[in-house]
This record gives sequence, C-alpha cells and structure tokens, in this order.
Amino acid sequence: MTLVKFQLEPLTCPSCIKKIEGKVEKMDGVEEVKVLFNSSKVKTVFDKDKVTSEELKKVIEKLGYPVVA
Repeated sequence: MTLVKFQLEPLTCPSCIKKIEGKVEKMDGVEEVKVLFNSSKVKTVFDKDKVTSEELKKVIEKLGYPVVA
C-alpha cells in the first residue's frame, strides 16, 4: 500500500469532506481516504498497482478542488 497526501486550496465548507471522500473511496484500489478540513489536506492509502496518485489527483480536481502540492 502507498500513502500520499495532497494539499488543496483552502476548503470552505464541511460538506466538501463528504464529496471528496465519497468519490475517492469508490475508486478501485483505494484502501483509505481522509480529508482534513482545517489543513485542507487529503490523505489516501491505495494500491499503486490498481490506481496512481495522478489518477487520484485528477478525480479530486474534477470535483472542483485544485491540488496545490
């Protein structure tokens, strides 16, 4: 399993958490996803043989949350 953290632009509402976690956790290979609202970070644990960090980043950004780091 691989752990990757993404830094997002500041999150503005707690409902953002459910939106991001709901979409990312449905991706094949994702073991865990946790959105940290106060720090605007997304922590993911995934199987790199099934999904890449770039694919995760693209899904988050398609939801409207730019990844800055």
